Amino acid sequence: MEQAVSSESTAMAKKKTLKTASRRSAPKANTPARKPAAAPQKADPVVLARIADALERLAPPAKPPINLEAADAFVWQPDGTLSPVPHVNRVGMSLLKGIDRVRDTLIENTERFAKGLPANNALLWGARGMGKSSLVKAAQATINAGLARSGQRPLKLIEIHREDIETLPNLMAITRASRYRFVLFCDDLSFDADDTSYKSLKAVLDGGIEGRPENVIFYATSNRRHLLSRDMIENERSTGINPGEAVEEKVSLSDRFGLWLGFHRCSQDEFLAMVQGYVGHYGLKLPDDELRREALEWATTRGSRSGRVAWQFIQEIAGRQGVQLKDGE
Repeated sequence: MEQAVSSESTAMAKKKTLKTASRRSAPKANTPARKPAAAPQKADPVVLARIADALERLAPPAKPPINLEAADAFVWQPDGTLSPVPHVNRVGMSLLKGIDRVRDTLIENTERFAKGLPANNALLWGARGMGKSSLVKAAQATINAGLARSGQRPLKLIEIHREDIETLPNLMAITRASRYRFVLFCDDLSFDADDTSYKSLKAVLDGGIEGRPENVIFYATSNRRHLLSRDMIENERSTGINPGEAVEEKVSLSDRFGLWLGFHRCSQDEFLAMVQGYVGHYGLKLPDDELRREALEWATTRGSRSGRVAWQFIQEIAGRQGVQLKDGE
């Protein structure tokens, strides 16, 4: 009896479900037909022009193309551009006194490089004001004079500031694709305790996958032979877990330079020779005994004898005599 009632209830439930489903699926007689989608409206050209102008203002300006024909010397900017230097602030090679050995070595190395022969990166280190940076600039001018006589392309000099060393790989990418040969020059290169940018320089000079481009050589000047202060090296030795390895990691940068050219304090005779060279070059008039006395007195008040001190003395004398120094340092 109970089974019959249960079967009848199940059948009624199925009928009810079917009626509900058919009622939902059947279209309603009063439902209006769906309207076709409206055609898209044409954009207002004035609005589009305003949007384009706004985007132009927001977008960074396009970098000007690098024109290596503009000059023989450039300054590398961290935004990836090269600023041409029409007139390089340099001293003539004949005016650089007391550095004959290092002068000849650097000239020979640069000349080999300009001819496409193997040459070394050079670190010019030592006493202040003894003509390290002046020698690099004079070497490029001397080599270019010879290249011009033989109708060859000039050697390009690019200065990169110490603060921009981390962008050196970007500069290398530009020079690698050029037909010119380049001397990359960094003046007063040194690193502090927390500075890690020296690692970028190590990889570029020697050790990276790409290596130094065949048409690039790197010259740097520094007052420090190992580019680090003595206090910094001593601190590494006293605080490092493995002091020897810590020092080697930092000092190994100077090993990337095949040439180490030392500049030392000049003697009194060399200092006077520098002064005499400037006097003769610029046509200054001063009796020899008076020139000697004033030059030595000037050096004494400055506490040192160097090419820079000699040049500052010449500026003093030229100013007194009303003489223009056209091509001075």
